[in-house]
Amino acid sequence: MRNNNHNKKIKVFIIAGEVSGDVLGARIMRELPDAEFFGVGGENMIAAGLQSLVPISDLAVMGVIEVLGRARTLTRRIRQVADAVIATQPDIVLTIDAPGFASGVVKRVRKSAAGRDLIQHGMKFHHVVAPQVWAWRAGRAKKYARTFDKLYAFFDFEVPYFTKYGLDTVAVGHPISDGLVGRRRARVIDGDVKDADKVITMAPGSRMSEVRRLMPLFRDVAHRLTAAGYIGYRFVIPTVETTAEYVQQHTANWDVPVELVPSAVRYKIYSQTYIAVAASGTVSAELAMLHIPAVIVYKMNPITTWLARRVLRIHWVSLVNILLNRCVYPEYLGPAATSENVVNAIRQLAMPSVRRTMIAELKSADRLWHRANGTPAAIIAKSVRNAAVKK
Repeated sequence: MRNNNHNKKIKVFIIAGEVSGDVLGARIMRELPDAEFFGVGGENMIAAGLQSLVPISDLAVMGVIEVLGRARTLTRRIRQVADAVIATQPDIVLTIDAPGFASGVVKRVRKSAAGRDLIQHGMKFHHVVAPQVWAWRAGRAKKYARTFDKLYAFFDFEVPYFTKYGLDTVAVGHPISDGLVGRRRARVIDGDVKDADKVITMAPGSRMSEVRRLMPLFRDVAHRLTAAGYIGYRFVIPTVETTAEYVQQHTANWDVPVELVPSAVRYKIYSQTYIAVAASGTVSAELAMLHIPAVIVYKMNPITTWLARRVLRIHWVSLVNILLNRCVYPEYLGPAATSENVVNAIRQLAMPSVRRTMIAELKSADRLWHRANGTPAAIIAKSVRNAAVKK
């Protein structure tokens, strides 16, 4: 397994369990033309040349009850992917987010005799996206130090949580910030906009569980706005491969016209967006970087919501709110995620003074998204290559 020849293709077993990880995974792959890739990914990594072992939709699950409901499938996939790692004998196993699945695969490989032999010969485990130990379950930092050889975090403040346990951790910046921060259509955001140009973007996320819970809310919001006289507004929903069919079926019964667009063109839609209503997660960070006024919503299983309230150590879930330590984006979570609350927030954001204040706050966060020494994908790819050729 030793790569004595630096010109020899390195073997990378790459795993992405969600749409955002799939996008970053594809960028990393393109930064490593000297590598052979095996593993699990979605449409972006497949387009970059990966033959995915399993559908990414099998892994995109969030929430305690939701995970329990898919436990059998997840366990089977963990075994399947771990066996594939051993059969492939890669130089590096690179996992991206999906922490439960990633840790499950790595732990299974580490426990097997064949896996221990590969580790003896230099195989390493790298993980992208630090778990939010600053928000809940701080003990995960210590577990990550036992599971992975290197961690790529997004922000500087995350690094000390892991290095104190001896885990090599580097901050690479947020992967969606490249070329995105501040890129917006000024007329839509700052100037006077005719009603016909006012796009209300509704982004329900990428996991089927969250989409199922948020689509009825989005329907009610659209109906309330229309009934209240917001006649000229256009409602647009970006869809991802894992949930597009469900969204299409759900919106077919709406009384309000809605336009569905593929996720690949979402930035064009965001640049035209007057106000967004979005699920907590990657999309809220994208909107913040683009300085788009937004309302953040999230619904989970009631038991998951109850547990989250007991264990979370943060006031907000939107990343821009967390980074700035103040409420920039209004958040309506769990029982508070009602169409009445969301419509009231949209009415507030239609006021020029409120919009200007929010946009100024979003601009103040621009400096927090970037790294000076390259893009996240380039930084990760360089580190992976260096680790592989040292074997």
